Amino acid sequence: MAGPSLHPGAWWLWALALGTAATRTTNPLLLALLIATSAYVVATCRPNAPWARSYTAFVKLALAVLLIRLVFAVVFGSPLPGTHVIVTLPEVPLPDWAQGIRLGGKVTAETLVKALYDGLRLVTLLICVGAANSLANPTRLLKSLPGALYEMGVAVVVALTYAPNLIADVQRMRAARRLRGRPDTGIRGLLHVGLPVLEGALERSVALAAAMDARGYGRTADVPPRVRRTTNALTLGGLLGVCAGTYGLLTAEGGTYGLPVLLAGLAAALAGLRLGGRRTPRTRYRPDPWDARAWLVTGSGAAVAALLTLAATRDPAALNPGVIPLVAPTLPLWPAAAVLLGLLPTFISPAPRHPTPRNPAPRSPAPKEPS
Repeated sequence: MAGPSLHPGAWWLWALALGTAATRTTNPLLLALLIATSAYVVATCRPNAPWARSYTAFVKLALAVLLIRLVFAVVFGSPLPGTHVIVTLPEVPLPDWAQGIRLGGKVTAETLVKALYDGLRLVTLLICVGAANSLANPTRLLKSLPGALYEMGVAVVVALTYAPNLIADVQRMRAARRLRGRPDTGIRGLLHVGLPVLEGALERSVALAAAMDARGYGRTADVPPRVRRTTNALTLGGLLGVCAGTYGLLTAEGGTYGLPVLLAGLAAALAGLRLGGRRTPRTRYRPDPWDARAWLVTGSGAAVAALLTLAATRDPAALNPGVIPLVAPTLPLWPAAAVLLGLLPTFISPAPRHPTPRNPAPRSPAPKEPS
């Protein structure tokens, strides 16, 4: 038997940290290494549950986004001063107010490579979100949210579980049609599959609403007006402080006040959330502990994000290769080694092992009825 599973919040923090690392580079080799890291962790640590089967759907969505990005670069791309012309499309003249937008014209290899680099960064972000969606149990994640975010968390969890359940329903309906010898592809097959899937989604929504009403969802406790006003002031002021501090850190002029304002905003927002939790009295049955494994998983993702951010500052040419002139990207060694730190969850949080079922005792044959 395996030990207790990892806290779902740790998986999301790990995946978001890898996504943050992807935003710091356009090097296709580093982005491919980030994708391979997340895929290996998902293949090793993903549990056997319906909501854990959505990783493939996110990969397909990411590939579709990359294809659309390349098509837009060909049709609407801005002309880069490249010399490697691939094809020349008929160009549509546009009015003066649409300057900077091109329809058709010369398609250069530099334009396609630039679009490929940007598209790969977005692909990596989507795949990291898919990894978190496949590794973290959404129900347990909802249970771990503070009381002030419980209502919003329910909406997010329902939205996150809709896609995996929809994919499982489609696969089940297609398998049933194949067993009956009926077509499951094409327009006719999709029409016959889509209607039962939508009907099942509606029934599941009604059952969820009934279960939430039976458990007292939405019922709030009475709090004094003074506490309510203090909660609103702390939450709103904290969020404004976080925005102002983040802006200060991103600009050169706000480097002195950015970090203190950000920390003060975070403290105020957390205090507001804690006070706001009094409106939603609820208990937790077997709360998920945030143990040392959760800290290690979160720390491994944070280390990847921090080291790639440092590498982008120290060696921006290696992490963001140029396309003019068009040269092959190189793999920087120590940023690549930093990405491999994201594999730490495979060693400390293996997938839960299911015990092998024992063979049942042979049953004696049922007595035959007298003729």
